[in-house]
Amino acid sequence: MSHAVEKARRGFGRMKQPLRSGVACAAALTFVALAPPAAASMPTADSGPSASSALHGISWSTLSVAPGVQVRTGALRDSAAAPVWSVTVQAPAVNRLTGAATWAPLGDRAWADATAARLRGAGFEPRLEQVTWDDYSDTPRGTMGWQVRVGRYATQAEAGTTNTAVVAAGFRTAVDWTGYDGRPRPDGENIHVAVVDPTRFAGTIGASDGGNVADRENTSTVATRLGSLIGVNGGFFITSDADGVQGTLAGLSARHGRLESMAAGSRAALILGDGGRRPRIADLSTTVTVRDGSAEYGVQGINRVPGKVRNCGRPGAVPTAEPRHDTTCTIADDLVEFTPEFRASLPAGAGVQVVLDERGVVASVGDRGGAVPDHGAVLQGIGGAAGWLTGHARVGKRLSLREVIRDSSDREIRLGPDDSIVSAAPTLVEDGRVHIDAATEGTLDPRDLSFGFAWSNVRQPRTLAGIDRRGRLLLVTVDGRQPGVSEGFTLAEGARFMRSLGAVRALNLDGGGSTAMAVNGKLVNVTSDATGERAVGDTIQVLPRRRSS
Repeated sequence: MSHAVEKARRGFGRMKQPLRSGVACAAALTFVALAPPAAASMPTADSGPSASSALHGISWSTLSVAPGVQVRTGALRDSAAAPVWSVTVQAPAVNRLTGAATWAPLGDRAWADATAARLRGAGFEPRLEQVTWDDYSDTPRGTMGWQVRVGRYATQAEAGTTNTAVVAAGFRTAVDWTGYDGRPRPDGENIHVAVVDPTRFAGTIGASDGGNVADRENTSTVATRLGSLIGVNGGFFITSDADGVQGTLAGLSARHGRLESMAAGSRAALILGDGGRRPRIADLSTTVTVRDGSAEYGVQGINRVPGKVRNCGRPGAVPTAEPRHDTTCTIADDLVEFTPEFRASLPAGAGVQVVLDERGVVASVGDRGGAVPDHGAVLQGIGGAAGWLTGHARVGKRLSLREVIRDSSDREIRLGPDDSIVSAAPTLVEDGRVHIDAATEGTLDPRDLSFGFAWSNVRQPRTLAGIDRRGRLLLVTVDGRQPGVSEGFTLAEGARFMRSLGAVRALNLDGGGSTAMAVNGKLVNVTSDATGERAVGDTIQVLPRRRSS
């Protein structure tokens, strides 16, 4: 399905498994073995929409936004579910990559038994809860670990009082809402599902970064400005100056058929081909090279700070060249390209900068800094890459850039001018079956329970994208971090939910405080940040057909 893209930038050259739960009690401890329940389902995308329906506790309503575009809003309220506030004792751990001491929300049985004994000696009544591995395709089965908890409280404040006492007794703790666990049933979920049928919809679907890859905007702001019918947040992006330039993407992105950032290893991506009329999902990787005749050097980044690579996943990255979510790796010998869509001051510092004109001809060689020309590009190199540029870039000489995008079958993808890509992680559904490659895509580490547990195994706000057998695009948001109102999905719940919609392929997009859906420019979900809707790096926008004047 894919082939190489040789760029002249502006002219230069698994099935759902049975679920179990059980409770075993001992004199001083309560042992709870809970496996994840099946996600509540709704009418599949292949079933006809109804004005209102209720299945498995979810009430649904449907809004027709335009021919071929619907939004289905669901609300789950389960009075039988009874989550509580509780104190969770943290287990000492070691970061597998750095060797640094850290903490994990669960540990092995020996640690759990010893910790429970210490708690009883301090006058507390602990309980042990067994956590099993979820429906991941690339992790162990059975027991992941054990959580040690104290108390069941109706309010966070009550749990906080006990937490203070547990901390004073010498334990590291966290106050948790058990509705986020992903093991008991949630008592509330607010879900929005947008269904876009490319065979009936006359408009376009594409990725938008607001015209500046080095900027952040609210999803609803972009939607309003573009006159969008549906808008959702997109991929992972930089949120801190310590990790790079805020707003730049931490993974593969493309606009108008051109790469604007490179992949973090091989990760899930939504390809919006032909203006969204041919959407598809695949795990994609990228290779970019700059050539001076027969000499070439690997470009490891586009539109990011040289030496810093968020989410890792690049050759030479330290401490890992594998994808590692929310981790900033370093690269000593780093060559980065900047495109005209990087509308911010270029990073300054040690190294060499080469400015290319629209034909790829070297216009200048010098110190790093300044701005990208409107018709051209900039190369910045540090370490060995700086040496290569010094030896090969001469004013008046032409350098060529070549981009290759490949899927997991090593097939190459060619992007046309109406194609765009949004990427995140991990894959959720493949060939109509739940297939979550969380370890491979770096959102969970089976050998390090201090990494990724809350991100992957705990209910969170999520934004999901999928494609059903009829080729329809499914864009889904679930609110979260709202105790008793909407708790969100674990990755596995998200995967099962997408499969229940009829998705044959699905991926997880950015979530948490970034999760947002706008309908006709208006935010329709409740975002989780206390400050309101979060400004993000890129979005997916469903745009109506423009009338010709």
